[in-house]
Amino acid sequence: MHGKALRTGLGLAAAAGLVLAGSATASADQSDGRHGNQDRTVTVFKLDELNDSGARGIGVVKLNGNQADVRIFASGLLADHPHAQHFHIGGAGQCPTSERDTNGDGIVSTVEGQPDYGSIGTSLTTSGDTSPASGLAVDRFPTAPNGFVRYDRTITVNDESAQNLRAGNAVIVLHGIDANNSGTYDGDAPSELNPALPLEATAPAACGNQTVLVGAGADRGLGLNLGLNLFDRH
Repeated sequence: MHGKALRTGLGLAAAAGLVLAGSATASADQSDGRHGNQDRTVTVFKLDELNDSGARGIGVVKLNGNQADVRIFASGLLADHPHAQHFHIGGAGQCPTSERDTNGDGIVSTVEGQPDYGSIGTSLTTSGDTSPASGLAVDRFPTAPNGFVRYDRTITVNDESAQNLRAGNAVIVLHGIDANNSGTYDGDAPSELNPALPLEATAPAACGNQTVLVGAGADRGLGLNLGLNLFDRH
Protein backbone atom coordinates (compact mmCIF):
# COMPACT_ATOMS: atom_id res chain seq x y z
CA MET A 1 0.00 0.00 0.00
CA HIS A 2 2.67 2.48 1.01
CA GLY A 3 4.92 1.36 -1.84
CA LYS A 4 2.17 1.93 -4.41
CA ALA A 5 1.43 5.38 -3.03
CA LEU A 6 5.11 6.25 -3.07
CA ARG A 7 5.54 5.13 -6.67
CA THR A 8 2.53 7.21 -7.64
CA GLY A 9 3.96 10.16 -5.75
CA LEU A 10 7.29 9.86 -7.51
CA GLY A 11 5.51 9.84 -10.86
CA LEU A 12 3.72 13.01 -9.89
CA ALA A 13 7.02 14.43 -8.69
CA ALA A 14 8.51 13.92 -12.13
CA ALA A 15 5.57 15.70 -13.75
CA ALA A 16 5.67 18.48 -11.19
CA GLY A 17 9.38 18.81 -11.82
CA LEU A 18 8.65 19.65 -15.45
CA VAL A 19 6.13 22.25 -14.30
CA LEU A 20 8.69 23.63 -11.87
CA ALA A 21 11.30 23.87 -14.61
CA GLY A 22 8.88 25.55 -17.00
CA SER A 23 7.68 27.99 -14.37
CA ALA A 24 11.20 28.90 -13.40
CA THR A 25 12.33 29.33 -17.00
CA ALA A 26 9.42 31.60 -17.75
CA SER A 27 10.04 33.63 -14.62
CA ALA A 28 13.74 33.92 -15.35
CA ASP A 29 13.04 35.01 -18.93
CA GLN A 30 10.80 37.80 -17.66
CA SER A 31 13.35 39.05 -15.14
CA ASP A 32 16.40 41.09 -16.02
CA GLY A 33 19.78 40.60 -14.39
CA ARG A 34 19.31 43.54 -12.05
CA HIS A 35 16.32 41.98 -10.30
CA GLY A 36 16.91 38.22 -10.60
CA ASN A 37 18.40 36.47 -7.59
CA GLN A 38 21.28 34.55 -9.11
CA ASP A 39 22.00 32.82 -5.80
CA ARG A 40 18.62 31.08 -5.65
CA THR A 41 18.34 27.43 -6.65
CA VAL A 42 15.52 24.91 -6.29
CA THR A 43 16.44 21.27 -6.78
CA VAL A 44 14.69 17.91 -6.48
CA PHE A 45 16.27 14.59 -5.52
CA LYS A 46 14.54 11.28 -6.35
CA LEU A 47 15.71 8.81 -3.71
CA ASP A 48 16.05 5.18 -4.79
CA GLU A 49 16.97 2.20 -2.67
CA LEU A 50 20.50 0.95 -2.18
CA ASN A 51 21.51 -2.42 -0.79
CA ASP A 52 18.01 -3.85 -1.33
CA SER A 53 16.78 -1.75 1.58
CA GLY A 54 13.32 -1.13 0.14
CA ALA A 55 13.69 2.57 0.94
CA ARG A 56 12.56 5.24 -1.51
CA GLY A 57 11.60 8.86 -1.33
CA ILE A 58 12.08 12.40 -2.50
CA GLY A 59 14.00 15.46 -1.36
CA VAL A 60 13.45 19.11 -2.22
CA VAL A 61 15.99 21.83 -1.49
CA LYS A 62 15.59 25.57 -1.94
CA LEU A 63 18.95 27.29 -1.68
CA ASN A 64 19.27 31.05 -1.27
CA GLY A 65 22.85 32.11 -0.69
CA ASN A 66 24.03 29.59 1.89
CA GLN A 67 20.61 29.11 3.47
CA ALA A 68 18.95 25.85 2.50
CA ASP A 69 15.31 24.90 3.10
CA VAL A 70 15.43 21.10 3.07
CA ARG A 71 12.49 18.70 2.89
CA ILE A 72 12.86 14.94 2.71
CA PHE A 73 10.17 12.28 2.65
CA ALA A 74 11.20 8.62 2.59
CA SER A 75 9.57 5.28 3.33
CA GLY A 76 10.67 1.67 3.64
CA LEU A 77 13.40 2.35 6.19
CA LEU A 78 14.15 0.28 9.28
CA ALA A 79 11.64 1.61 11.78
CA ASP A 80 12.56 3.26 15.06
CA HIS A 81 16.29 3.35 14.34
CA PRO A 82 18.44 6.41 13.59
CA HIS A 83 19.12 7.07 9.92
CA ALA A 84 22.04 9.37 9.23
CA GLN A 85 21.41 11.57 6.20
CA HIS A 86 23.70 13.95 4.37
CA PHE A 87 24.46 16.04 1.35
CA HIS A 88 27.41 14.22 -0.17
CA ILE A 89 29.61 16.34 -2.44
CA GLY A 90 32.82 16.22 -4.45
CA GLY A 91 32.17 12.93 -6.23
CA ALA A 92 30.65 12.18 -9.61
CA GLY A 93 27.24 13.50 -8.53
CA GLN A 94 25.59 10.11 -8.89
CA CYS A 95 24.49 7.08 -6.90
CA PRO A 96 26.48 3.83 -6.85
CA THR A 97 25.42 0.51 -8.29
CA SER A 98 26.10 -2.93 -6.83
CA GLU A 99 29.33 -2.99 -8.83
CA ARG A 100 30.85 -0.77 -6.14
CA ASP A 101 30.78 -3.71 -3.72
CA THR A 102 34.51 -4.27 -4.11
CA ASN A 103 34.94 -6.66 -1.17
CA GLY A 104 32.08 -8.90 -2.29
CA ASP A 105 30.17 -8.92 1.00
CA GLY A 106 26.89 -8.09 -0.71
CA ILE A 107 26.71 -4.56 0.71
CA VAL A 108 27.86 -1.32 -0.89
CA SER A 109 29.35 0.46 2.10
CA THR A 110 29.55 4.21 2.54
CA VAL A 111 33.23 4.23 1.62
CA GLU A 112 32.72 1.99 -1.41
CA GLY A 113 30.12 4.43 -2.73
CA GLN A 114 32.24 7.55 -2.29
CA PRO A 115 33.66 7.64 -5.84
CA ASP A 116 30.09 8.22 -7.00
CA TYR A 117 28.62 10.55 -4.39
CA GLY A 118 31.71 11.94 -2.64
CA SER A 119 32.23 12.77 1.01
CA ILE A 120 29.91 14.44 3.51
CA GLY A 121 29.34 18.11 2.81
CA THR A 122 26.42 18.70 5.18
CA SER A 123 24.91 16.54 7.92
CA LEU A 124 21.11 16.77 7.74
CA THR A 125 20.55 16.58 11.47
CA THR A 126 17.29 17.35 13.22
CA SER A 127 18.91 19.96 15.49
CA GLY A 128 22.24 21.58 16.20
CA ASP A 129 25.39 21.34 14.12
CA THR A 130 25.15 20.34 10.44
CA SER A 131 28.84 20.17 9.59
CA PRO A 132 30.59 16.98 8.42
CA ALA A 133 31.73 16.56 12.04
CA SER A 134 28.14 15.56 12.88
CA GLY A 135 28.11 12.85 10.24
CA LEU A 136 27.55 10.12 12.84
CA ALA A 137 25.57 12.12 15.41
CA VAL A 138 23.07 9.27 15.72
CA ASP A 139 21.13 11.05 18.49
CA ARG A 140 20.28 13.90 16.08
CA PHE A 141 19.06 12.07 13.01
CA PRO A 142 15.51 10.92 12.14
CA THR A 143 14.49 7.58 13.66
CA ALA A 144 11.90 6.64 11.01
CA PRO A 145 8.71 5.88 12.99
CA ASN A 146 6.86 3.14 11.09
CA GLY A 147 9.67 3.25 8.54
CA PHE A 148 8.97 6.83 7.44
CA VAL A 149 11.21 9.88 7.51
CA ARG A 150 9.68 13.34 7.26
CA TYR A 151 12.37 15.99 7.51
CA ASP A 152 11.82 19.73 7.25
CA ARG A 153 14.55 22.09 8.36
CA THR A 154 16.18 25.36 7.33
CA ILE A 155 19.95 25.23 7.73
CA THR A 156 23.07 27.11 6.72
CA VAL A 157 25.36 25.07 4.50
CA ASN A 158 29.07 25.60 3.95
CA ASP A 159 30.41 27.12 0.75
CA GLU A 160 31.43 23.75 -0.68
CA SER A 161 27.94 22.31 -0.26
CA ALA A 162 26.33 25.42 -1.74
CA GLN A 163 28.63 25.28 -4.76
CA ASN A 164 27.89 21.60 -5.37
CA LEU A 165 24.13 22.14 -5.02
CA ARG A 166 24.23 24.92 -7.61
CA ALA A 167 26.38 22.84 -9.93
CA GLY A 168 24.03 19.85 -9.73
CA ASN A 169 26.75 17.74 -8.14
CA ALA A 170 25.25 17.15 -4.69
CA VAL A 171 23.71 13.81 -3.68
CA ILE A 172 21.39 13.03 -0.76
CA VAL A 173 22.22 9.74 0.98
CA LEU A 174 20.18 8.13 3.77
CA HIS A 175 22.00 5.48 5.79
CA GLY A 176 20.98 2.45 7.83
CA ILE A 177 19.86 -0.95 6.53
CA ASP A 178 18.65 -4.27 7.91
CA ALA A 179 20.41 -6.67 5.56
CA ASN A 180 19.65 -9.80 7.61
CA ASN A 181 16.05 -8.81 8.46
CA SER A 182 16.72 -9.06 12.18
CA GLY A 183 14.79 -5.89 12.98
CA THR A 184 17.83 -4.03 14.28
CA TYR A 185 21.33 -2.93 13.33
CA ASP A 186 23.56 -5.91 14.01
CA GLY A 187 25.84 -8.42 12.29
CA ASP A 188 29.48 -9.29 12.68
CA ALA A 189 30.83 -6.75 10.19
CA PRO A 190 31.81 -3.41 11.74
CA SER A 191 31.31 -0.06 10.07
CA GLU A 192 34.44 1.26 8.41
CA LEU A 193 33.41 4.73 9.63
CA ASN A 194 33.21 3.72 13.30
CA PRO A 195 34.11 0.14 14.31
CA ALA A 196 31.88 0.52 17.38
CA LEU A 197 28.87 0.50 15.03
CA PRO A 198 27.74 -2.41 12.87
CA LEU A 199 28.12 -2.04 9.12
CA GLU A 200 24.33 -2.05 8.78
CA ALA A 201 24.06 1.19 10.78
CA THR A 202 26.08 3.25 8.30
CA ALA A 203 25.54 1.45 4.96
CA PRO A 204 23.55 3.52 2.45
CA ALA A 205 19.83 2.76 2.33
CA ALA A 206 18.66 5.34 -0.22
CA CYS A 207 20.39 7.72 -2.58
CA GLY A 208 19.29 10.50 -4.89
CA ASN A 209 21.17 12.76 -7.25
CA GLN A 210 19.78 16.08 -8.46
CA THR A 211 17.04 15.35 -10.98
CA VAL A 212 15.67 18.89 -11.34
CA LEU A 213 17.89 21.94 -11.05
CA VAL A 214 16.54 25.45 -11.50
CA GLY A 215 18.38 28.71 -10.99
CA ALA A 216 17.24 32.30 -10.61
CA GLY A 217 13.50 32.83 -10.92
CA ALA A 218 12.52 29.47 -9.42
CA ASP A 219 9.19 29.53 -7.64
CA ARG A 220 9.76 29.05 -3.91
CA GLY A 221 6.28 27.77 -3.07
CA LEU A 222 6.09 25.20 -5.84
CA GLY A 223 9.61 23.96 -5.20
CA LEU A 224 9.32 23.56 -1.45
CA ASN A 225 5.87 21.97 -1.59
CA LEU A 226 6.80 19.51 -4.31
CA GLY A 227 8.07 16.79 -2.00
CA LEU A 228 5.89 16.28 1.06
CA ASN A 229 2.63 17.62 -0.34
CA LEU A 230 2.61 15.12 -3.20
CA PHE A 231 2.67 12.26 -0.73
CA ASP A 232 0.10 13.84 1.58
CA ARG A 233 -2.50 13.34 -1.16
CA HIS A 234 -1.93 9.55 -1.39
